[in-house]
Amino acid sequence: MRKNASLSRFIYFLVILKILIPYLLQSHYYEPHRDELLYLAEGHHLAWGFMEVPPVLSIFAFLTNLFGGSIFWIKLWPSLFGAATFLVAGKIVQSLGGGKFAIFLLFLPFIFGVYLRLFFLFQPNTPEVFFVTLMFYSLIRFSQVKKNKWLYVFGISVGLGMMSKYSVGVFTLSAVIGLLLTPHRSIFLNRHFWIASLISLLIVFPNIIWQFTHGLPIVHHMELLNKYQLQYVKPSGFLMDQLLMNLPCLYIWIVGLAYVLFSREGKKYRFAGFAFLFVLIILLILHGKNYYTLGAFPMLFAFGAYAIEQLTLKRYRMSRYIMVAFSVIIGVILIPIMLPVWKPSKLATYYQRVDAGKAGVLRWEDLQNHPLPQDFADMLGWKEMAGKVSRAYNLLDTEEKSSTILFCDNYGQAGAVDYYRKQFHLPEPLSDNASFLNWIPDSLAFNLENVVLVTDDKGEMDHPFVLECKQAILVDSITNPYAKERGSLIILFKGINDNFKKMVKGKIEKDKSIFK
Repeated sequence: MRKNASLSRFIYFLVILKILIPYLLQSHYYEPHRDELLYLAEGHHLAWGFMEVPPVLSIFAFLTNLFGGSIFWIKLWPSLFGAATFLVAGKIVQSLGGGKFAIFLLFLPFIFGVYLRLFFLFQPNTPEVFFVTLMFYSLIRFSQVKKNKWLYVFGISVGLGMMSKYSVGVFTLSAVIGLLLTPHRSIFLNRHFWIASLISLLIVFPNIIWQFTHGLPIVHHMELLNKYQLQYVKPSGFLMDQLLMNLPCLYIWIVGLAYVLFSREGKKYRFAGFAFLFVLIILLILHGKNYYTLGAFPMLFAFGAYAIEQLTLKRYRMSRYIMVAFSVIIGVILIPIMLPVWKPSKLATYYQRVDAGKAGVLRWEDLQNHPLPQDFADMLGWKEMAGKVSRAYNLLDTEEKSSTILFCDNYGQAGAVDYYRKQFHLPEPLSDNASFLNWIPDSLAFNLENVVLVTDDKGEMDHPFVLECKQAILVDSITNPYAKERGSLIILFKGINDNFKKMVKGKIEKDKSIFK
């Protein structure tokens, strides 16, 4: 009993450490990420669904906005989900009979490697990974104690997971296949499993209704992903990334996979190993991105940490020091790649010095190398943009402002203006990109006289429609050399005519018609 209490205290100490570490490492120079700005905007428009994601993250966005929207609150939620994921994985280790060394090994992937970045960004991946880990933990506990309450935990985890990110369906399907391929298939004869499944469906049901009443935007979103991103994912690159993402702790999850697939003791949990393999197979077929698999790794880290501890209890004790030293050394080297720990100029110099471009960490969606990773470049230039939009908006008098809209080409620009609009006394921005499309009023063009446009089209001033207004003023552009939005233009169109209004209204109606 005393041993379990000591182990629990150790776990909770590491949980607190996991919450604090991102705050200690991140540079305060950086702003919210492009995607974070979108999710924060969704917190102002609570609904049962959005163009890109289910609704769970918007609840935390609402709370963040309610508490002032500072970086502290934005980063708190992913830190908490990361700590909770570690806690659940730690409970897997405890259920197996693991000790402090196993828990310490389990902690390493959460502070070194891809999970350091994952649980730094306010994105739906963070609750997704937590609920998937909880889902597998519930199945592991049911296999150990055969108590039906764990089936209900499973059902609730699946439901809340699906309300966080639709890709939880891949993990659920893989878990079902894993169960079917082992003696645990008897679970499907248990009525409590089906009641739990019904509970899961009831949790997801409001989002299903929302999808159908809004023209199934998830289908359109997946079509865009396949067209512009997923088609470029190569199977070889996808599989290699599974090794590289957790490079400092690679040996832990590989031992965990071997433990559940091949060891006599781990045979009881073979369904988890099969589930992991089917996650890989399904995502390979669907051309999934490398990080789509991350929900499947915490359970493998738990199994691996336990197995390594057992293997080194009496023999190979020295190997413990070697393994930990490997993880710490490689992990520390990779920290500047996982988190923006320094200002952009210092980071860019570091990447040049270590030739990080060869490893692909500086490659953006345009398949070209840049000074910073795309995620870090997506955290720069937003306040500059909002300030310059304010400058353009304030070129108008009070009467002109009443018939003016702020329009942005993409959701990052719109999210940035929305995030900073109180500070710069701006109206709510509009965009026909992502979920912002849903928030454009149908009566938009009737009282429209002026437009402040934020665009990443460098040739915007050369388009014929510029002639459809009395005055077009190129006010400024984004100059931060490291920002992904560098070169984006802020243009003021004054005195637009009926043809211009018709063009704006027609474009928005066309975009909205896809979802009718």
